[in-house]
Amino acid sequence: MEKYTSTIRVRMSYKDAHYGGNLIDGAHLVHIFGDVATELLIQIDGDEGLFLKYTDIEFLAPVYAGDFIEAHGEIYEAGNTSRKMRFEAYKVIQARHDISPSAADVLEEPILVCKAEGICVTPKEVQRK
Repeated sequence: MEKYTSTIRVRMSYKDAHYGGNLIDGAHLVHIFGDVATELLIQIDGDEGLFLKYTDIEFLAPVYAGDFIEAHGEIYEAGNTSRKMRFEAYKVIQARHDISPSAADVLEEPILVCKAEGICVTPKEVQRK
């Protein structure tokens, strides 16, 4: 199988903060994984397809407003209509509100904040590749 991968980098804004201390809701990371999955499905099928389910998800470190997240995904198995995918999200820039409201550091070593696996489906009748 040809290798299909996708990477998206997103800044977490204050409107994304859901909890005290400007903590980002974990569901927001899942939403980003959905965007990665959509790109992967377009690459392999020429169609956005549908997300069937997450089979595993782990939230590993906190994410705050001002942080930059880089989300990676890959299709590791493809059936006739189903596509099994893996996702990882890394914090690559960390907000430094302790210094000033606009300070941030590029992290020398990105921090794995979330990983997941899931299954997407592209119905045969809409597959163009």
